[in-house]
Amino acid sequence: MATLAGVNRAAWKNPRLVFTLTLIFLCGGIAGAVVMGTAFHHWPISPSKPGLSWREGGKEIALQRFRKELDLTPTQAEQLETILDDFMMYIQMLQSQMDEVRANGKGRILRVLNQEQKRKFERMLSDLQAKQLK
Repeated sequence: MATLAGVNRAAWKNPRLVFTLTLIFLCGGIAGAVVMGTAFHHWPISPSKPGLSWREGGKEIALQRFRKELDLTPTQAEQLETILDDFMMYIQMLQSQMDEVRANGKGRILRVLNQEQKRKFERMLSDLQAKQLK
């Protein structure tokens, strides 16, 4: 049994295994960032304005609908407003982190490419962004 424990410890010291697990983790993180960026692309907040902001009064519209359809008391409505504000602030922080991850990944990719590949890569990104805006 002692040799089996020694073999397991030695396996975790194998650089190929550590590299493979790290690569899997990073790919998962990048895939998650891409999926989140796509999924929340049309989320009703305006990141260009400082602080928490919903486009076109979306927060008030949502609160009014909740008050009416859920028959909320004033205390419940106040609590729900606080919860929505907290949730939207959290979403904005996540969006900021995802933007940072994307920028970091883009920078790393650009460092690997030659000038012609960089131009093509930038064009690919522009095309992708144009499709997302449609």
